[in-house]
Amino acid sequence: QVQLVESGGGLVQAGGSLRLSCAASGLAFSTYAMAWFRQAPGKEREFVAGIRWNGSKDDYTDSVKGRFTISKDNARNTVYLQMSSLKPEDTALYYCAAAKFGTGLGTSRYDYWGQGTQVTVSS
Repeated sequence: QVQLVESGGGLVQAGGSLRLSCAASGLAFSTYAMAWFRQAPGKEREFVAGIRWNGSKDDYTDSVKGRFTISKDNARNTVYLQMSSLKPEDTALYYCAAAKFGTGLGTSRYDYWGQGTQVTVSS
């Protein structure tokens, strides 16, 4: 049974930092591309960052470039999202997702999802 468990969310002031973690089990983690998505109330789930199965390349949505960094530790079956210079508009439920055939913007290409961790940025 595949599980993706996110952690590290919380309440932070604007300009602050958080590091999200997603621990994976039940899948060949090192062969999967991983991504972070987020969903704010009343909005669609959106792609935030993605990384290849071997960590060789990462991608970001424009609004987080230069502020967020995704990384993948295949030895620990964990993917991270380091978030800095946080803004109130970053407030959302953050999900990690696993894709066997590479990341992308659309949610349908992902095989597995976590339950999410809440990030709230106060102004």
